[in-house]
Amino acid sequence: MAQEMTILFPGGDRVDARYDGVTVATDQDGSAPAPFDLFLASIGTCAGFYVYRFCRQRNLPVGGLTVRQEAHVDPATGLIGRIELTIGLPDDFPERYREAVVRAAQSCAVKKHLERPPRFEVRVS
Repeated sequence: MAQEMTILFPGGDRVDARYDGVTVATDQDGSAPAPFDLFLASIGTCAGFYVYRFCRQRNLPVGGLTVRQEAHVDPATGLIGRIELTIGLPDDFPERYREAVVRAAQSCAVKKHLERPPRFEVRVS
């Protein structure tokens, strides 16, 4: 089963992705997120979704819940070498769920794909 997206070029430095009736706009001039910014955001928002869902399913407090992401560049390669996610929990968050909420963040599908990256095939039609 394949998930298909169509990449469109609406002008200037914009490059959009369209799938399932949704358009994700990107731009290199600041009018929309750059593609690499969306890549990084997908990591934090995916982990955040799993953390939030974990809490909501257990009626745990979510007021003030945050995920902070730091991407560290490897100076030798110029590529991201390490990503840190720090989960900010509400003050009244039960101690017994702290490790479980970390495991919830680690179950993020984007993270799992980065750990076992897909093979890329590029061709011309």
